[in-house]
Amino acid sequence: MSNRPHSVRHLVVVLGDQLDAESAAFDGFDPRRDRVWMAEAVGEAEYVRSHKVRLALFFSAMRHFADELKQRGRPVTYHELDPHDARSSLAGRMTADLRDWKPERVIGVEPGEHRVREDLTHAAHEAGIPVEWRSDRHFLCPREVFDDWAEGRKTFRQEHFYRMMRRRTGVLMDGEEPVGGMWNYDAENRASFGREGPPDHPSPPAYRPDAITREVLELVARRFGGHPGSLDAFAWPVTRAQALDALQRFVRERLASFGRYQDAMWTGEPYLWHSLLSSSLNLHLLRPHEVLAAATAAFRDGVVPAAAAEGFVRQILGWREYVRGIYHRFMPEYAQRNALGADRPLPEFYWTGETAMACLREAIGQTLSTGYAHHIQRLMITGLYSLLLGVRPKEIHEWYLAIYLDAVEWVELPNVLGMSQYADGGLLASKPYAAGGAYIRRMSNYCRGCRYRPDRRTGDDACPFTRLYWAFLDRHRRRLKGNPRMSLALRNLDRIPKSELREIRKARPEKR
Repeated sequence: MSNRPHSVRHLVVVLGDQLDAESAAFDGFDPRRDRVWMAEAVGEAEYVRSHKVRLALFFSAMRHFADELKQRGRPVTYHELDPHDARSSLAGRMTADLRDWKPERVIGVEPGEHRVREDLTHAAHEAGIPVEWRSDRHFLCPREVFDDWAEGRKTFRQEHFYRMMRRRTGVLMDGEEPVGGMWNYDAENRASFGREGPPDHPSPPAYRPDAITREVLELVARRFGGHPGSLDAFAWPVTRAQALDALQRFVRERLASFGRYQDAMWTGEPYLWHSLLSSSLNLHLLRPHEVLAAATAAFRDGVVPAAAAEGFVRQILGWREYVRGIYHRFMPEYAQRNALGADRPLPEFYWTGETAMACLREAIGQTLSTGYAHHIQRLMITGLYSLLLGVRPKEIHEWYLAIYLDAVEWVELPNVLGMSQYADGGLLASKPYAAGGAYIRRMSNYCRGCRYRPDRRTGDDACPFTRLYWAFLDRHRRRLKGNPRMSLALRNLDRIPKSELREIRKARPEKR
């Protein structure tokens, strides 16, 4: 830790997901009177049982960023985690420093997690120090813009928000009209691989751990050895330079095929054409406007087709900004929603990958090894099973927050509770993302190596996804009957013989 200064005007707080040297937190920064404050804390690492890769990524990126700030001439106090420390919290570390330094003000960019904002604000107020939380200009939709758009709406639809943001930013627009005359290319972006599997594709970038990262890997392995996951293949970007390189390589090597195959899955292929930029974006090593600029320039230059560019733009400008708006507008109440009354515990195999269901074994096993799964593996494998089974939303939310390296609550919570689990009752999404095993068979090869058959609803070889899908519709028939997007599924439910439906209701899910 740096020596304590004699006096501090502004203590500038930088959290682990705010690693941007151009952040609003540094506006007006005076290195003679102000000081940057950063801290690693056991409480943050163990708030949920975080994957080792997630911990290593955050700690390494934070330490690299602190070094970058020092090189820019900004005084930094950085609290490294003591491997023997069992209790430290962000608020506790701040309280001690505020007591010693008595700065005039605490300044920071608004935290991306409601809990952290409340804890740090309380610590400063207890010390009698005013706090100034500044708007996070990393994002393209300021909170007041989202609130203006949301005002008076009972339900929210990403498509409406997305079109507003396209017009607001001019991304992929020709005046007031979308480039090519189409707002989205979903019909072109849902291809599967077929029996032959994915075409040849480039390997993703990998960044060899330097001395700082190696030290962090040793720390995490020693202090958090009981946490899930493996550090053996850690090669994620931990600096802005590496993140920019990853962006350039994605646009150059994989973006052209990203849209077409973005929903496809294949055994032993965790990365395919996906960008792998979410962790860099969520830590603020990359800025969304530069990511969008790189993708749209590739389209304008004729390097990638419109469907690929639009599919990627939708993820960054559409969903990412949309779920952040939902989070800040409705927290903290949003985290408690459970519209479907889900009450089952999360199966233990979510932490081990030990299950006879090949799709879950593949998706969870991959995640334990790498800390990563792409959006369809998350939504239509791990999330879908939890939805159909009726897992308590808080438990599946905490699993997602813990297990994925790019998880930050503002983006993870609405995606899980709203989109994946329909726990908000349709505020965020127009219908539950419910499906049976047929979807998984169509979009992957997982079913080939599975003991269960996706076309069977009952019997020892019935696919649990298929059986649970019909049980889910039956259980929530009354709630879903007014949703026009569920009418066909409910009509098909009515065609199932009553004797078979009774058998579906009685079957027990796999627990191990």
